[in-house]
Amino acid sequence: MLQSPRPPESEKTPAASTLPETVPSREPGPVKAAIEPQGPQAPQAPPVPSATEINSADSLALKPHALEGLQEQIDIWERIRRGFAMPDLDNDLVRNREQWYASRPDYMLRMTERSRPYLFHIVEELERRKMPMELALLPFIESAFNPQAVSSAKAAGMWQFMPATGKFFDLKQNLFRDERRDVLESTRAALDYLQKLYTMFGDWHLALAAYNWGQGSVGRALARNKALGKPLTYSDLRMPNETRFYVPKLQAVKNIVAQPEAFNTVLPLIQNHPYFKSVAIERDIDVAMAAKLANVSLEDFKALNPAMNRPVILAAGTPHILLPWDNATVFETNLQTQADRKLSSWTAWQAPRTMRAEEVAGQVGISVDQLRKINGIPARMLVKAGSTLLVPRQGKLDNDVTEHLADNGHLLLAPELALRKIRVKALTGDTLKRLATRHGVSAANIADWNRLKPDAKLSNGQILSIYVPAKAPRQAAKSSPRRAAAKRGNVPAKTAARAAQTSTKR
Repeated sequence: MLQSPRPPESEKTPAASTLPETVPSREPGPVKAAIEPQGPQAPQAPPVPSATEINSADSLALKPHALEGLQEQIDIWERIRRGFAMPDLDNDLVRNREQWYASRPDYMLRMTERSRPYLFHIVEELERRKMPMELALLPFIESAFNPQAVSSAKAAGMWQFMPATGKFFDLKQNLFRDERRDVLESTRAALDYLQKLYTMFGDWHLALAAYNWGQGSVGRALARNKALGKPLTYSDLRMPNETRFYVPKLQAVKNIVAQPEAFNTVLPLIQNHPYFKSVAIERDIDVAMAAKLANVSLEDFKALNPAMNRPVILAAGTPHILLPWDNATVFETNLQTQADRKLSSWTAWQAPRTMRAEEVAGQVGISVDQLRKINGIPARMLVKAGSTLLVPRQGKLDNDVTEHLADNGHLLLAPELALRKIRVKALTGDTLKRLATRHGVSAANIADWNRLKPDAKLSNGQILSIYVPAKAPRQAAKSSPRRAAAKRGNVPAKTAARAAQTSTKR
């Protein structure tokens, strides 16, 4: 399991050493899973001076800057409490959500334990940006701090970015990685978005409503209230139930974090120091190899690097990985011993034409079952020309993946139709491209079927083999062969008719 990073010398109490496993969550919303803690519970933190004690008469006698370092002694929850800056929301919906969370102490413990690897980084970023510390609790509402969470609307990651919104905030989503799940990038994007919304609405409750509902929806709701002379506050807006409960949920979690004992809740000890360290990689490396060199389990490695979509990390696209603090040094030391060894067993390959999976497998030296599994290719689907596939790194395919493919790799599939072979006679002026357009296929495929070069010139009367769908589309069947051929090829009907007469079924 993930080992907690070693605390500074001023902190002698170790943090819990396990990351929980996934089990179904009872909390409604976009979260797919909650996490069960495993292994021993974290020991109790050493006594921490409260704000009252720090400001007592005894503290007044301390020299200037004597309180520096007390910040290091507090745990992350106390640091969050001291940064609360939003106005409190106090209504029946908040009471409802407080009761919901308080009646599920096991769920609260699982959810807060899961935040262990990520909270310190989020708190640091909020402090650096001078943003309210309540926002560190927002992933509890969005995803229960599950970076692998995916909603029914396709929002992903612990901050639950929709694909389009993620792209707007420069979160890359391609064949090899989805930065909506990336710990550092998704946090950067979420805080950028929240700052933008606060600048737009001038109110944190409205900004949060817009994060959940969309800025356009909140803007229209405010316009309606203004036209009706109604207040322009979060509580007075007409909104969907999900958004109406959104800020009350956050307020309820804030209240529980502020006074956990009042809600029969136990917060796990999370020390106020970095959990992970960013480590540079300069060569493509298998995920399993990286975990092995870092001396962490594969599951725990993925918990800190959840953006990886494939079993290989491409240095050109993902130049850094996250590792538990102490394991980062282990990784760097072990990596030096692998200087002359291959670190990745996979590379990227682009399909030169539309191909069946069996054709691809034969060409790149892999079984068709393994090709389908590693690339997510369903049965009876064709791999379209230009698609990027993960294939074994061997022979001519023994290079690190280029930055262009690492950032732009995509897989396009098409249904594998039953085909029939026809033979056509080239007419004067015909080219592979013109024949391809006429028969609804690609020029590259015609060249491949007839063992011709892509730029081959055709002679008048040359016979070519072409594979076309066994059954014509329904709308094409309604028109005459002559008109259909003329329409496909944009040629005179008489010319198309002559071409059709030269075709014979084989």
